[in-house]
Amino acid sequence: MTSTRTYLELSEEGAGAHKFYEVTLDGTDVTIRYGRIGETGQTRTASHSTLAKARATAARKIAEKRRKGYETAVAGVRQRRSVTRRSMVSQRSTANLAPVLWRFRSGGPAYGVFVDDERCWVGNERGDVYTLTHRGEVTARYGLPDGVKCIVADDFWIYAGCDDGRVYDLGAKIPHVAYEISDDVDIFWLDIHDGVLGVSDAAGKITVIDHEDEFQWSRRSAGRHAWMVRHDDAGVYHGHSYGVTMYDAGSGDERWSVRTSGSVLFGWQEGEELFAATNRHTVDRVGKDGTLRSTYRCDGAVFSCAASPDGRYVFAGDNHSSVYCFDRGGRRLWKLATGCGSAYSMQFHQDRLYIVTTDGSLACVDASEAAILAAEAGSVPEPVCVKAPSWDAVTPATELETVRTSDLPAVGGVVVECVDEGGRLRVRVVSDGFDRSLRVQFPKDIRRAGARYVVNEVLTSGSGGFYRVRGDIRRLD
Repeated sequence: MTSTRTYLELSEEGAGAHKFYEVTLDGTDVTIRYGRIGETGQTRTASHSTLAKARATAARKIAEKRRKGYETAVAGVRQRRSVTRRSMVSQRSTANLAPVLWRFRSGGPAYGVFVDDERCWVGNERGDVYTLTHRGEVTARYGLPDGVKCIVADDFWIYAGCDDGRVYDLGAKIPHVAYEISDDVDIFWLDIHDGVLGVSDAAGKITVIDHEDEFQWSRRSAGRHAWMVRHDDAGVYHGHSYGVTMYDAGSGDERWSVRTSGSVLFGWQEGEELFAATNRHTVDRVGKDGTLRSTYRCDGAVFSCAASPDGRYVFAGDNHSSVYCFDRGGRRLWKLATGCGSAYSMQFHQDRLYIVTTDGSLACVDASEAAILAAEAGSVPEPVCVKAPSWDAVTPATELETVRTSDLPAVGGVVVECVDEGGRLRVRVVSDGFDRSLRVQFPKDIRRAGARYVVNEVLTSGSGGFYRVRGDIRRLD
């Protein structure tokens, strides 16, 4: 008995779709393989009692995908999305060592860092994401399918943007796909504000995608490439090789543009100000009114920068493995060596400077006045070296834990339902006490038409226009 194979692809420029779906009928077995174009994807096989049932299942699966826009294709013609790796060279610093309290080697060059009151997050080029306590104890490990570009927070939600074009929600036990970025966007950096995603890319563009993962607008900057993107209620702030440009968050209309000292690399925001790290050895402080307010000069190209919440201190990391601190007026207070490479990204939190570096380290620097004075005099603590545990990484999965309807009173949570609306899968709240007309921001990879789910919490977005799920998600059986 011969087998038949149907291979389909969906690739829509600007819509974030770049996927394949393959159905193989082999006797009474139906094998489904699906994923991103250019990748192996996931495979599952189901056996049927008769050949007729197997053929019916295969035909139904193919018809469903065709209705969603998938078309017959030849595997291997379309290629995997392009990925630009950052090719920045780090040199050794000759400054005194910084007071590093602990250092965690993640196993690959690290770009993503986020720190809050509870833990520290680090993501590297291998797709590993770890969480640690502020004392340097590893508490969790995730394994994402591709290199981590950055880790960003949006209120309660933590996201990792990856080289595979997906943005993963890390707020539950299992990572889920929150956004899929179009294949023509070669991602450099991203930021998320109230569910709205802004992406900067190698071509100098800024692309904005809403909470339903639907394209909103895209603009090309005056610069040749773009790294920095920051987002707030008022707009999107885009750093490129010319300077920083602000766009209206809703319409994409340009509000202002300011020339910086050099090409913008990393960017930070704090309150009503932006901080742009440049390749011309500076961090430029830019007001959100479009005025250039201060310049902080380093001794090398600045890969990353950060600021204290009150803007009193500004920090920078250069390509010579040094970190700096300046006062608000621009006076350099100190320059010290990291001892573990140049800082690709950084964040200041409660008198500590957290950096992720070219050698894959997450390092915690004691940035208190006493510790820095001692370091300048040559006295630093011996850093605790934290090693990655041999734990199996928690990877993205579409199979969910199930909950029976009869168990709901004991389990608790909020019930939501996935429905097909004009060929698009939408999610709405079913439980009492919620506005059923509002859609729910919900992971893309686990949506199934007609399925119901139990989630820990459903919170109203900042704009009030939709709901967002928080915590673990289980399938209601």
